[in-house]
Amino acid sequence: RRREAAAAEEEVDETPQEKKLRLAKQYLEELRQLEEERAEEEEELEPADLIGDRLKEDVLEQKGRLQRLVAKDVRPPDPARIRVLRGHQLPVTCLVISPDDKFIFSASKDGSLIKCKWEVDSGKRLCVVPGGKKGTEERHMGHASHVLCMAISSDGKYLATGDRNKLIMIWDAATCKRLHIFTGHRDAVSGLSFRKGTHQLYSASHDRCVKVWDVAENAYVETLFGHQDVITGLDCLSRECCVTAGGRDGTVRLWKIPEESQLVFSGHQGSIDCIQLINEEHMVSGADDGSLALWGLTKKKPLALARQAHGEQDAQGLQQPYWISAVAALRSSDLVATGSHSGSVKLWKCGEGFRKLEHLLDIPLVGFVNSLKFSAAGDFLVAGIGQEHRLGRWWRIKEAKNSICIIPLKQQTTASSPESPGSS
Repeated sequence: RRREAAAAEEEVDETPQEKKLRLAKQYLEELRQLEEERAEEEEELEPADLIGDRLKEDVLEQKGRLQRLVAKDVRPPDPARIRVLRGHQLPVTCLVISPDDKFIFSASKDGSLIKCKWEVDSGKRLCVVPGGKKGTEERHMGHASHVLCMAISSDGKYLATGDRNKLIMIWDAATCKRLHIFTGHRDAVSGLSFRKGTHQLYSASHDRCVKVWDVAENAYVETLFGHQDVITGLDCLSRECCVTAGGRDGTVRLWKIPEESQLVFSGHQGSIDCIQLINEEHMVSGADDGSLALWGLTKKKPLALARQAHGEQDAQGLQQPYWISAVAALRSSDLVATGSHSGSVKLWKCGEGFRKLEHLLDIPLVGFVNSLKFSAAGDFLVAGIGQEHRLGRWWRIKEAKNSICIIPLKQQTTASSPESPGSS
């Protein structure tokens, strides 16, 4: 007890530099212990080398320069091994995977929230929070309107969900118990993301603004304005900034939170419906003109653009591109996935310094792909499927099942071959 009190006192007297140094030492010690444990299991490398490699990776990841080249090894999954989890009555609109890859949380237009345990055999539902009737949110645990977005904190502690009725709900991810309701947006909440390594939450809405919240303190922090149309998606990583897709205003924006400034990017012709960061320097977005764009955060125009990425459909006698309704990136890698209602999820490789998008393969899936997420390890991809698009009811695909599909990603298991010329 006395030692704890002394440590607490010491902390009070610390200068910011001292605190940085102490936290760095603590981090290195944790790394050392972790790598020693690993080295004992592997008995191949010296712990010092492991720490060095791990630190190099961390630094590269922070700078957005770490690019794991995994796309070349991905093979088409066996359709028989794609698992389909049913449980939502209406279209699945959003999903997240817990940081340890063990659980999947999903939500739907029926207002319900489901936590299932991802096990090879079970796909067992651990927790179901049913949707309720409008106006019962205070008494009733769940949402009373379409849930449009969700996010999980990087320590797996908090889950946030946003709905068409302007509400953000904060949940204890372990128990699915509701902790808080955040109000303040004046229209549907369409994007949520926790800043990595913190409990700071960014939210985006059809009211065209971005809000910042402190979930641990149950507090609102600030509001940022800029988009000219509804915001349809939002993402962030460890830096104090986030990126948003601005629907029909045709822009993607990077918001620098402390400076309250923003950078504006343009390149799509249609409504930009989905966005995700690949690393701290690059992002990918999809639009209803069928285009998939790959961006560098220092250039105002896309580094690469795949037009009609999912091909064309015949709608009322007119040839129209299939909308891109979901994008996912395997963090700090060269692998990207896109979803539409074209009958397949597509995998893409970001080539040569993120200046190229190469189509890798198609995974057949019927329905609107409203959400896509890679597992942290990159060994599976989860798709949230609906008979309708997550934001509206323009079409209905009757043969589709409102479900979650878990797609195993087979990696080629040959001995690591030398890098082919031209890969970066």
